[in-house]
Amino acid sequence: MVSRIRTVAFSGIEVLPVDVQVQIAGGLPAFALVGLADKAVAESRERVRGALNALGLALPPKRITVNLAPADLLKEGSHFDLPIAIGLLLAMGVLPAEEMERFVALGELALDGQITPVAGVLPAAIAANGEGRGLICPAKNGGEAAWSTGEILAPATLLALINHFKGSQVLTPPKAEIAEERGATLDLADIKGQETAKRALEVAAAGGHNLLMIGPPGSGKSMLAQRLPGLLPPLTPAEALEVSMVHSIAGLLTDGKLTRRRPFRDPHHSASLPALVGGGTRAKPGEISLAHNGVLFLDELPEFQRATLESLRQPVETGRTLVARANAHVSYPARFQLVAAMNPCKCGHLDDASLACSKAPRCAADYQSKISGPLFDRIDLHVDVPAVTPADLALPPPREGSADVAARIAKCREIQLERYAKLPEDKRVRTNAEADGVLLDEVATPEPAGKKLLGEAAERLKLSARGYHRVMRVARTLADLDRATTVARLHVAEALSYRRIAPGR
Repeated sequence: MVSRIRTVAFSGIEVLPVDVQVQIAGGLPAFALVGLADKAVAESRERVRGALNALGLALPPKRITVNLAPADLLKEGSHFDLPIAIGLLLAMGVLPAEEMERFVALGELALDGQITPVAGVLPAAIAANGEGRGLICPAKNGGEAAWSTGEILAPATLLALINHFKGSQVLTPPKAEIAEERGATLDLADIKGQETAKRALEVAAAGGHNLLMIGPPGSGKSMLAQRLPGLLPPLTPAEALEVSMVHSIAGLLTDGKLTRRRPFRDPHHSASLPALVGGGTRAKPGEISLAHNGVLFLDELPEFQRATLESLRQPVETGRTLVARANAHVSYPARFQLVAAMNPCKCGHLDDASLACSKAPRCAADYQSKISGPLFDRIDLHVDVPAVTPADLALPPPREGSADVAARIAKCREIQLERYAKLPEDKRVRTNAEADGVLLDEVATPEPAGKKLLGEAAERLKLSARGYHRVMRVARTLADLDRATTVARLHVAEALSYRRIAPGR
């Protein structure tokens, strides 16, 4: 007789069904695990044996075979412990086979019988609900699984699960929870001076545009970027689910609680290419996917490895990243807002002759050339952040803080959502930064004076087609901030002021 229990494997955020088959037959005592299992799965034999021993249950002295089907699909992770243990309990007659057929199980076992948290419970719960099945998962993952509408069992121990099905204990359904926002939000009112940079930050937040800040050390570039999360509207329910799916796969959901705050990821410039775009032996999501529907801040941009920066070019355009390996092709969502900061040259004091090095201005060209033209062209806003003077620092704090700016941004985002809500589902966009050229012709074509200015500027500055459309996107956002239905010449002029031809020019 063969007992069966359903579990899952993951390919990115895609959930693949896996059938755990357990057979206890006559022969010399053995415990064989087959089905293309990696090291973590193969070690589950000892964890399962230890957990059953903690309950006073010994494996029968027979030949035990566990097959993970389909056999040609690579099985990775420790979440196979619980379904293997359940399959053994079914084969031993401890659990009822009829009841377990309607569940999907995943979880890691401790040697004392505790069921410990694993990654990927949220997408597994949604997939199980789509098949009309319930989910058995660790108690600490119950909060994220509860966002699925299916039946959820979240036992803390293997004994609690057995007692539930024997009727001697009832497992309380877990509750779906939202994580509390921790820590005070940094306020834009803390920054004195830098009015042009603040304006650019507001425009970037309003339309979801990519932003590059260039200025000397200590001018406030990082301070501005760190205050961006306080300007952005909270995630919509659909966006929160998308973000949480990726974070669940990465094992980053705290206590199984979903968040409404937009992600803000700021990797160090020593980050490798797999760390940024995803990859590794198990093709985990990288920083750009963890920043999905949020912000990716790259400080000291030219200090990143050239190949690492070039890997951003495709995800910035498509909103997805494909991690291609010999044994797998894994796709992750990566619709992020890129915010970057850099010094104008190696020493950082290009515009101050008293502080600049002897190699200026040649060192500036060498330093800024580390940013390739194609990547530079994909950034909507380029803004200079000059050094703050002592006179600026002596001024009283600005009257307008993050709350005032965030209110304008929220209204601007509402206008964009209303505008694009009429699009077909497969072409739906949420912000002006996501609009393609065809859509921009419909919603962002300037009035005659603005159109003439844009054409003349594109010819004079030799803007690429991409650069032309990015100016239109920014101009549309500026019009939305002014509550204007049409894009005026003034909006085009301001959008062009944020556009550099190339790094250093």
